[in-house]
Amino acid sequence: MGDVRRRGAVTLGITALVAPLTLALGATPAAAASCTTQTGPYQKQVEKFLGRPVDGKQSAADCKAIRAFQTKHGISPNIGYAGSVTWGVMDLMLKQKAVGTNPNKDGKCPVNKGRIACVNLSLQLSWIQDGKKLVYGPVPVRTGRDGYETRTGLKKIYWRNIDHVSSIYDVPMPYAQFFDGGQAFHSVGVSMWNPPGSHGCVNMTKTDAKKYWSLLKKNDDVFVYGRKPGT
Repeated sequence: MGDVRRRGAVTLGITALVAPLTLALGATPAAAASCTTQTGPYQKQVEKFLGRPVDGKQSAADCKAIRAFQTKHGISPNIGYAGSVTWGVMDLMLKQKAVGTNPNKDGKCPVNKGRIACVNLSLQLSWIQDGKKLVYGPVPVRTGRDGYETRTGLKKIYWRNIDHVSSIYDVPMPYAQFFDGGQAFHSVGVSMWNPPGSHGCVNMTKTDAKKYWSLLKKNDDVFVYGRKPGT
């Protein structure tokens, strides 16, 4: 829902999921954080993901790169430790990228409903299809955290409000399209990989939320399936 806490062409899809390493290395870490010298349990995996020398030993350069990644995606504490949360985010990114432009390969999102918005909680991906034709996406999304899970099943968009403000959390929910109780597609200003997740809504970047707003309408179908990692 209202939680405090891109892509006009299908071909762009998921290609921007893993940020260029030059950007990650150049990100500014939070001033209050200090860089750890401790080697983490996922050191080699994290080093490989970031394009660092894979030796399984923490270095100052490793820590700088890891901390920049953590800061960019709101992972706390952002001290450069290669722990389970950081690797979990990276592993999810790799799985999302591997989907390519065939997000419904498993056929779980209905192809007999015409235009429908699909949400795969397991991969934290969403897309719009029309029958078997991919209309938009897949794009990364941020769904409900443990205790506030985004509910699964076949639903319909029943209300749309482009300038909605949550009455529960008193935060903006731009381009809100509600499909189940208080749960809706809407844009947020945080990373799609910012843990632990939303209060149940399907968070999107502003670009993707605007595109969903233009492509969907009231009474269009929404299908949510799978299970978000960590819930």
